[in-house]
Amino acid sequence: MNRKWMLGAIAGVLAVSMAGCGGQNQPAASDGGGEDSISGTITYLTNRTDLIGNVYDDYAKRFNEKYPDAHVEFEATIDYDKTAKMRLSSGDFPDVMNIPTIANTELPNYYAPLDDLGLTDSIRFPDYKSDGGVLYGMPSGVDVVGVVYNKQAFEKAGIDKVPTTLDEFYAASEKLKAAGIIPLASNFKDQWPVYPFAAETPVALSGNVDLSNERVNTDTPYTLDGPYGQSMNILRTMHEKGYLEADINSTNWEQSKKDVASGKFAMFYLGEWIIPQLIDGGMASEDIGFFPFPYDNEAGSRNVVLSPASGAYGVNKNSEHLATAKAFVKWMIEESGADADMLPILKDGKAQIAQMEEFDSYKPTYLEGKVDTAEALAIVNKAQIVKEAIVQEFVLADDPQETFDKYNKMWAKAKSEVAK
Repeated sequence: MNRKWMLGAIAGVLAVSMAGCGGQNQPAASDGGGEDSISGTITYLTNRTDLIGNVYDDYAKRFNEKYPDAHVEFEATIDYDKTAKMRLSSGDFPDVMNIPTIANTELPNYYAPLDDLGLTDSIRFPDYKSDGGVLYGMPSGVDVVGVVYNKQAFEKAGIDKVPTTLDEFYAASEKLKAAGIIPLASNFKDQWPVYPFAAETPVALSGNVDLSNERVNTDTPYTLDGPYGQSMNILRTMHEKGYLEADINSTNWEQSKKDVASGKFAMFYLGEWIIPQLIDGGMASEDIGFFPFPYDNEAGSRNVVLSPASGAYGVNKNSEHLATAKAFVKWMIEESGADADMLPILKDGKAQIAQMEEFDSYKPTYLEGKVDTAEALAIVNKAQIVKEAIVQEFVLADDPQETFDKYNKMWAKAKSEVAK
């Protein structure tokens, strides 16, 4: 899912060279890993078009300061997954790249093992991009979804306490609506922003981190009284009660950030990554709050699901400068600060987002999400199911059961075909 990297329309491929003169003439690095073998020029392919010419300039400078004989160039594209897969299939792909959506069993065909970086036991989600117990991709960071809210909007609506149950959440939404404030910016039309209702919330509700993968054991994974039905029904209820945008089929992502910042809207239900974007847009950090989503009316701690952030660093196994490429990945994880707008992938790392202090004050139970199994992924791909599309159809359906019947049928058919 592209959730945090939906950055607007920037056409084409952007590339920028950060290398000093003569960088291409540096001696090739061995894959031994010693600092004196870290030399030459490498290229990193990414989806972060917004960082070309600014943040990446700083990365290149700092990496070169640590390794004077090594240089890094950056290349970015907006249609990343498609472009990256094409580059892989052609055999012409860069030294370092964000790994596209390929099966983990294919990773050894393209990427070098990264266990020799000494980080395998120090990171979360070491199995995220692994095969046969070997680490081929290093997650760039960690996401956690929750309710990001405008504190001034809450104050204007007379909400003096963060809701901790679903009924309280609906009651707070009603107060916001009565105060002329749209409670939740759903960005429904864009589809991807409803991902928490399709993935993290069902897992939180069930407390089962294997929920998605256990769908392979049934022909009817989607039921109204199950975790998926309960989760999607929350958004459906919000829509029915008028707590979302007046016309959910004409929402605007970039405008919604301005509207939350101004107090026209009160809340997002998204990952922590939206907070730095609001601040970058001019919203005062002290006006932004963050709390776990109250998905039911049970007392006690809320489950919240940790998931690998979009993008995982992979190193071309045929890179001419393998040690340099691996050193760059290690530097990105440990020193770059690239995870400033998310949670650190290192287990002992400290989040740089101030609002995580409030979030943690509610003492949520953190669940580390599971990577999709090959079987589950194969069924999803065969069925061509887009989980956010299920949410959209469920919310707008005259009969939500018919929506689930449709997708259960698609699931069962694909499951049968994969099993052949």
